[in-house]
Amino acid sequence: MSKKILEIRDLKREFIMGSETVRALKGISFEVQTGEFLTIMGSSGSGKTTLLNILGCLDKPSIGDYFLDGVDVKKLERDELAALRNHKIGFVFQAYNLLPRTSALENVELPLLYNNKINAAERRERAIHALESVKLADRFDHTPSQLSGGQQQRVAIARALVNEPVMILADEATGNLDSRTSYEIMALMQDLNVKQGKTIVFVTHEPDIAAFSSRTILLRDGMIQKDTPNANIKSAKETLAALPATDDYLAQA
Repeated sequence: MSKKILEIRDLKREFIMGSETVRALKGISFEVQTGEFLTIMGSSGSGKTTLLNILGCLDKPSIGDYFLDGVDVKKLERDELAALRNHKIGFVFQAYNLLPRTSALENVELPLLYNNKINAAERRERAIHALESVKLADRFDHTPSQLSGGQQQRVAIARALVNEPVMILADEATGNLDSRTSYEIMALMQDLNVKQGKTIVFVTHEPDIAAFSSRTILLRDGMIQKDTPNANIKSAKETLAALPATDDYLAQA
């Protein structure tokens, strides 16, 4: 039987802007099962960013409930929220958010520095394993400036995996990448989902990226307009293989 990893119930988020109340989310409800690959889509002003901040425990709803891996997020204090973020959620951002003068291996180790139950040797071992899982075993000592955009995003994904989170939360993770590199990242995401059973919530504005997931939620004006399972999930590897080879890409690979 599938386990609910994420549950949202009648979620509302309101902001006071001067004398006005802005209703960013207007009563959203959905669930995510363990091992699901969900994409969340929506144009600017749809409430997508607000929802992302709540899912990432960076903000709390005005009204409604959010349960992450059985934990009632609404009841947590700031320090408890920070601990939950660090142990339960692996973040992947559009801008990679890597430390520029730090090696790939050290960047991946960063989340583990806040875990006092892990010593330096285990921290290094887990970071190496995470980088190997995203096929960067030969890039441990490289700094971000020595890596391509796609390789930097792989480092960011390895960093998201290193704490063995219950959910990977990706915010426009292909937004800064060209089509070929985007499909490479999505092929990696599909592998993590299918082969390793990782639960992924992927925020995007690109329909072709959403086609690689198993389900898509479309937001509009702070409400869910559609919540649709994808009956014909595209293979990112097959899409990538169908692209014509380019000299620039082969030189970079």
